Amino acid sequence: MPIRNWLAGLAAVAATLVVPPLFTSGAGGDATGPLRGLRLLVPNAPGGGYDVTARTAAKAMDEVQLTRNAEVFNLPGAGGTVGLGRTVAETGNQRLVMSMGLGVVGSVFTNKSPNSLAETTPIAKLTEEPDIVVVGKNSPYRTIGELVAAWKANPGAVTVGGGSSPGGPDHLAPMLMAKAVGLEPKRVSYIPYDGGGELLSSVLGGKIHFGVSGVGEYVDQVKAGELRVLAVTGANRIKDIDAPTLSEAGVPVTFTNWRGMVAPPGLSDAERTRLVELFQQLHDSPQWQEAVKRNGWTDAFLPGAKFGEFLAAESKRVADVLKELGLA
Repeated sequence: MPIRNWLAGLAAVAATLVVPPLFTSGAGGDATGPLRGLRLLVPNAPGGGYDVTARTAAKAMDEVQLTRNAEVFNLPGAGGTVGLGRTVAETGNQRLVMSMGLGVVGSVFTNKSPNSLAETTPIAKLTEEPDIVVVGKNSPYRTIGELVAAWKANPGAVTVGGGSSPGGPDHLAPMLMAKAVGLEPKRVSYIPYDGGGELLSSVLGGKIHFGVSGVGEYVDQVKAGELRVLAVTGANRIKDIDAPTLSEAGVPVTFTNWRGMVAPPGLSDAERTRLVELFQQLHDSPQWQEAVKRNGWTDAFLPGAKFGEFLAAESKRVADVLKELGLA
């Protein structure tokens, strides 16, 4: 063999050893056993709702031996649409799922994302939860009524933060609140944070006047007395949290967030079915049911195609709401 050809062949072999393939093939061992190598992508910073959901799911799946060493990693940016782009780009990767929810639906519109959720493979809707309106323990606002009065008196001076980009749940909730109390949503001073973890430090540090986030993200801080909950956005009060619903407090708004999992496009029917069944088994496990209760979530499981129908309907609903509020 000529030396030139031999060197070329050696280089090709070395490249395959040094550079790992972008995609993996096969389900990883016995198709009926634990799924190996599953990665859960979180499209925002640690500490937010998608992060808590993904890490809770990964831990429960490993505990009940549905997976082996499931890995969670964060890829924040542009309200979740950077992670969405990565998921869409990983066509055919059956070992990747993305934790997502209403926030990503809205960010697709407000960030003019080149990718859409319609390109992904819907796996399962997992939970719903109300948002909570929170202030730090040293805030002058003791009730939602006091906050609303100050907000109406000087809308631009009262800042609100949320762990989602414009169009996400933590943004839509205060915009709907503003509209309900007679404020123009465009006058609201909203500061977006990349997840609930970043938002929390600003609320606790008094950098913003109030925050809106999912109840499950701040349960510990509320119990510790670091945060004061002024109201919840759902239809009912939350057990062990001493706060009225917005409707009870005279702000006619009912709003809930939801979260689920999607996978890359291009999966075979068998690959898609295995992922859907994986999350069905997770949903049915005692470990997951206990975690749902502990985090104050509502079980809202929708598998596969049913979740796909829900996603399509939510995309239309969010687009309509943003237009109605003059934000899209």
